[in-house]
Amino acid sequence: MTDATLSKSSQSARSYRWIGIAIVVLVGAMAFDTKIVRIGSQDDVQVQKFSPATFGAEQFPLIKQSVETRAVDAVELSQAIAADKKAAGEKYGVATSTGPVFPVKFTGVVGERKANYNVVAVGGLPAELTVRVQTGPALNGTDLRDATGQIEFGQFKNQIEYQDAGSAINNEVKKVVLEGLDPAVLSGKTVTVFGVFKLVNPKNWIVMPVRLDVQ
Repeated sequence: MTDATLSKSSQSARSYRWIGIAIVVLVGAMAFDTKIVRIGSQDDVQVQKFSPATFGAEQFPLIKQSVETRAVDAVELSQAIAADKKAAGEKYGVATSTGPVFPVKFTGVVGERKANYNVVAVGGLPAELTVRVQTGPALNGTDLRDATGQIEFGQFKNQIEYQDAGSAINNEVKKVVLEGLDPAVLSGKTVTVFGVFKLVNPKNWIVMPVRLDVQ
């Protein structure tokens, strides 16, 4: 074996040795910077736990403000939907996989109550269009969760959390909007409503209120 061959072998050995040292240092640094979280420990609970109640309380005021700011007069909105549903959705609504969610405002006289809804007669709307306002005790749907386009599935760990977020926002409607309101005695009274509805049936609007004023 020549001196040149020995020199190359020595250089290779030193290179491998330095690579090995670098790997050890890197692994050590990663271990120093990594916090081990035991499943079920307090740290694990803090990282994983989602609080629907907290989320609903934080998000509802933001949603309410957005809806009130963007709300379209019911007569104007009904005319736009009748003329071109797609164009109306693009102009006034927020797209979802099951249809656009529209922010709306109107004043009308409360009629019959059925299940969890009160029918409201709004002047200027077509006779075949029925407006129902959700007044509880059960509030259904995820229209408010979807009303701004700012709350998306990817923000949550799974479908359960995503659904719980919608329910928590609805619960805020009960606390903030419907608290102290007896829907059973609203018949014949004039109300002003700001809310949202998902366009499933153009002749049947089911409105989730963010504001309901009784005159």
